[in-house]
Amino acid sequence: MNRIFGRGKPKGPAPNLTDCISGVDSRAESIDKKIARLDQELMKYKDQMKKMRDGPSKNMVKQKAMRVLKQKRMYEGQRDQLMQQSFNMEQANYTIQTLKDTKTTVDAMKVGAKEMKKAYKNVKIDQIEDLQDQLEDMMEDASEVQDALSRSYGTPDIDEDDLEAELDALGDELLLDDDNSYLDEASSAPAIPEGAPGDRGTNRDGVLVDEFGLPQIPAT
Repeated sequence: MNRIFGRGKPKGPAPNLTDCISGVDSRAESIDKKIARLDQELMKYKDQMKKMRDGPSKNMVKQKAMRVLKQKRMYEGQRDQLMQQSFNMEQANYTIQTLKDTKTTVDAMKVGAKEMKKAYKNVKIDQIEDLQDQLEDMMEDASEVQDALSRSYGTPDIDEDDLEAELDALGDELLLDDDNSYLDEASSAPAIPEGAPGDRGTNRDGVLVDEFGLPQIPAT
């Protein structure tokens, strides 16, 4: 059967927009090169016509230039079409890639939602609330322990009003005791004479004094 009807050609890979865009761009670049060569030829004919007088020869060169210009216009039209095709395919390719990325994002979000549901099943709100209550009770117990340890005992109860009255009276007593006369007495005390201990002498009034500056009564 295969010999009679022949075998079908194996199917090639599906067309790829990226490859198509590359092929169209390559064709457009080839046409750009042809247009550049035609521009050079047109410049040559234009220079020739500037140097020639009007006549059959100049008209012949002009006809050549017109023919080249028509070819240039034709190639320019083809190039513009190819560039538009390339642009359209690029937009389609961009849209397709965006949709693929969107699908990938949605799939990832679905997987994430499933994982969150699994993780949430292991979280018990009642257990968390009970744990918070236990921690609060423990903190209160710890505070009571600290209060018990810092309790003062053996200290008599004293009325604060009595303390304030005593404090005010203490201030008055300090003002009454502000007598500096003892400083004057100390400054008027006789100076101790210089010399070795045990020596006797007289003070500035001529009175006999002992080694400590105390007046001595002469023996009778």
